[in-house]
Amino acid sequence: MVALAENPHTEAGLELDFTIQGMSCAACAARIEKALGRMDGVTEVAVSFPLRTAWVQVKEGAVSKEQLAEKVGTLGFTAKLNETAQTGLRRERAWLLIRLIASLLLTLPLLASMTEHLPALEGVHALLPELLFKPGLQLLLATIIQFVIGMPFYFGAYYAIRQRSANMDVLVVIGTTAAYLYSHYVVFRDGLESFLSGVSHGSALYFETSAVVMTAILLGKYIETAASLKAQHESLGFEQLRVQSAVVERAGQISELRTEFVREGDIVYVEPHGLIPVDGVIRFGESMADEALLTGESAAVAKRAGDTVWAGTRNGPGRLVVATGAAGHDTMLSRIQELVLQGQRAKSSLQSQVDAAASWFVPVMLAVSVATFLAWGLFADPGNWGHASLCAIAVLLAACPCALGLAAPISLVIASGRLAKRGIVAKEAGAVERLARVNVMLLDKTGTLTEGKPKVTYAGGGPAGRSYLLRLAAALEAESSHPLAVAIREEATRHGIIVPKAERLNDEAGGGVAGYINGGYAAIGNERFVRKLGTAGLEEVRSMAAKREALGETVLYAALQGKCIGIVAFADTLKKDAAAMTAELGRLGVRTVMATGDHAAPAGAVAQAIGIGDVHASMLPETKLSLVEKWKRDGKRVAMAGDGWNDAPALAASDVGIAMGNGTYGALNAGHITLLFSRLPAIPEAIRLSRLTIRNIRQNLVFALVYNAIIIPFAAIGLLQPWMAGTAMALSSVSVVTNAIRLKSRLERAKESGS
Repeated sequence: MVALAENPHTEAGLELDFTIQGMSCAACAARIEKALGRMDGVTEVAVSFPLRTAWVQVKEGAVSKEQLAEKVGTLGFTAKLNETAQTGLRRERAWLLIRLIASLLLTLPLLASMTEHLPALEGVHALLPELLFKPGLQLLLATIIQFVIGMPFYFGAYYAIRQRSANMDVLVVIGTTAAYLYSHYVVFRDGLESFLSGVSHGSALYFETSAVVMTAILLGKYIETAASLKAQHESLGFEQLRVQSAVVERAGQISELRTEFVREGDIVYVEPHGLIPVDGVIRFGESMADEALLTGESAAVAKRAGDTVWAGTRNGPGRLVVATGAAGHDTMLSRIQELVLQGQRAKSSLQSQVDAAASWFVPVMLAVSVATFLAWGLFADPGNWGHASLCAIAVLLAACPCALGLAAPISLVIASGRLAKRGIVAKEAGAVERLARVNVMLLDKTGTLTEGKPKVTYAGGGPAGRSYLLRLAAALEAESSHPLAVAIREEATRHGIIVPKAERLNDEAGGGVAGYINGGYAAIGNERFVRKLGTAGLEEVRSMAAKREALGETVLYAALQGKCIGIVAFADTLKKDAAAMTAELGRLGVRTVMATGDHAAPAGAVAQAIGIGDVHASMLPETKLSLVEKWKRDGKRVAMAGDGWNDAPALAASDVGIAMGNGTYGALNAGHITLLFSRLPAIPEAIRLSRLTIRNIRQNLVFALVYNAIIIPFAAIGLLQPWMAGTAMALSSVSVVTNAIRLKSRLERAKESGS
């Protein structure tokens, strides 16, 4: 079943989210991707088998969601609108449980026939009623299991073959049908009269083989579906934090509204110890807030008037009055959830390689089964086509593409959910994989290693006075969001300076800004920027600038009509956990490098304080980009951490771009990974967790490959009965899923130990 949800428009078109039920393995997901991707107007498709979800990007007006759902229906999956993935998985799990119980109850009587052929069970055989050994009863029970309970497998195989594809259903149907029909041959080879006589056969019947295999596969699918549901619940536990209603004051009236109907500017009352329903700013009240969802820190944060609070975080003992900034689907909580979903529907390179291998796995196993049949019938045991059939059936039933298909995605789903709950939002699955291999970390200074809230410490050093310099600088920086520009404006406001309007501004990222103030051409920026403008008189202020830089301060030069009139110096506070982060990166074998647009002196002072030996100062956005490309050419795996704006080119070019969120909505769209609230310990933590995740995926892959490498030859040489092979196939998927689920506890232990 498929549910579609329409998302907001993007530059690339319209995005549609599906929930899909009925997939049996990764080959089904690949088939859906291929079919939808071929439709006119569809620009991109991603389907996740363990999550039972799909994401489709379409050109607006080119194709409707009904047409997409209809296309999925032609592939053998029923489309149903407006259903969440978790609801669909719960329905699938419930239906599998019903089929499993029915199959188990009908299989138990068939197991009695196995006691006829195992000497160790001779005593048990004597205690069982004769009815259980009648060929007619066994045929009836096996037929119900095969063609009633097992009918969905036949539908799945039919649609797969019709699309010239092959999935797990094809293996199950061919293997169990062959065992079922072989049992018919054994029953009827003595003639219809023997069957109607109702006496038990001395020959071994194999009705229990097809029944046991069908039951074992249903058990495996049930456990697998339950595990997928648990993994999705773990990764998308944000729904538990979503508040459905809020107490709102509007136009003097207090009422309770659904959070979707709360508007920006509404006054919301938050009771003690309750979940905060909206993003906003506290108007009145003091309390403590548990923001572990966003920051990963368990310690409660003090909140008072003027502080920001976030939906989904828990209020402490105080009552708060909050002015709404965002509510419903516009909150930070909802945006994080959307980004986590975006990351989960994308595929890592490792997962893509596994999916490609899974696509040819079933045809190869069919060929191996045919080869096994011919090898036994023609060479190993010439003429014994019955034994040849059993060996060929065992090969089909032992082959397991599901274990391969589940190896990567479930682990990535769990990891992305755990990372998000620690304030680390991975927007694509590949970022987690690439982060595990990082060995060089480039770090911006301002806003990354420092608090990003510099203060003006000095203005002067030339013919202009302090107030005049601040007035000119504030006019030029009136529209900039750079931390130094903000500091200038705050200092001008604090001194009551009236700031004129600047015109025809020319802003150079990483350099400075120039424009006209009252007809005069003015500029402020770093030394390289003002020299490029041909500014005179720089040497007259250079000695003062050097003194300020020796103190670790950042210096900007101010110019008017082509002549330097003074400097403005800034000091920024180093983040308290910067040195600990650098040390932890070193323990992880990651080399740290500072790349900053600041001068060498303040950059060096910060680097020395936190233990960074490799410093690149006075860098423009393009030179940071060149530095990233140089490291990559040298064979290094490079991550870049920056504020997400001036560092955008370097962030995009890095193997992994890490944007420092600072609690802003815009930063969520920068980089491959966003650290909410710029928590520096999250950088080594993310690397450590990504390595654990990739290790878990590799364990899953090794298990799946080793299983197939061992079990298939055993089946081919006749050392496994078909029912044993089928049971082993089901258990292999369960084992992979179980190991993936264990990743959650490993991630928790890694957090507690810090290693």
